[in-house]
Amino acid sequence: MQPKVKAFFDEATNTVSYVVSEPEGGNCAIIDSVLDFDHASGRTDTSSADEIANWVRAQGLQCVWILESHVHADHLSAAPYLQEQLGGKIGIGEQITVIQETFGKVFNEGTAFQRDGSQFDALFKDGDSFMIGQMQGKVLHTPGHTPACLTYVIGDAAFVGDTLFMPDFGTARCDFPGGSSSDLYQSIQRILTLPNETRIYVGHDYKAPGRNDYAWETTVGEQKALNVHIGQGKSIEEFTSMRDARDATLGMPRLILPSLQVNMRAGQMPEPDAKGDVFLKLPVNKL
Repeated sequence: MQPKVKAFFDEATNTVSYVVSEPEGGNCAIIDSVLDFDHASGRTDTSSADEIANWVRAQGLQCVWILESHVHADHLSAAPYLQEQLGGKIGIGEQITVIQETFGKVFNEGTAFQRDGSQFDALFKDGDSFMIGQMQGKVLHTPGHTPACLTYVIGDAAFVGDTLFMPDFGTARCDFPGGSSSDLYQSIQRILTLPNETRIYVGHDYKAPGRNDYAWETTVGEQKALNVHIGQGKSIEEFTSMRDARDATLGMPRLILPSLQVNMRAGQMPEPDAKGDVFLKLPVNKL
């Protein structure tokens, strides 16, 4: 089955969100949505999410799933807003509990913050399947970038989140808490066992040197042959040495602190105070 895929690119965070719909039928899923956030003012905006919602309505689609490939560290999720606008269940990997436990400590969250994944409607484990109307999706647990990363395989399309990027850009960083370059290598090898013609949709694009346009669709075959970090049969030793050295040079993403606090809550803000005001924390020297 070949699902229809509509991409929405958010240049502010270099994130690609997707609407995946039945080739014949009116059901869809939204993957890795973006809530606009201005760090300087602390203000949110729903322009990016509204673009998705308006498109879904214009196509006459029914949203049945709002899926997260992982707890993003570079943008806030618009999942609750889109659920309010369009319906659907919010899903993520069951290892979200590991992320909640880790960052619950980083942000000094109290006992009111549940660390059991209950903020989400569905927690997927490896091998699970789900339906988008008559179209089946399958879940691969693909850790490395984070412990909770998933790849969603829907028909001939695989949505890999931050595991792989375009072949000329390579692979995701592994230096966040719980990340592992060796786990990422094994996860990518698993993705690359899919048929060569499988369409791969990446979670971000940053324009590799020499490329003028943003891109987000490739194939398993292209990744095997051309990926600059892991293509042409690179060994785990070659990959982990390269990845660990590269990660040591990288700074933290600009929106990591607000993103993690919100996204580990399924896109919800922390509970407001007695006056109804919402605050995000800024831990010092924690990351």
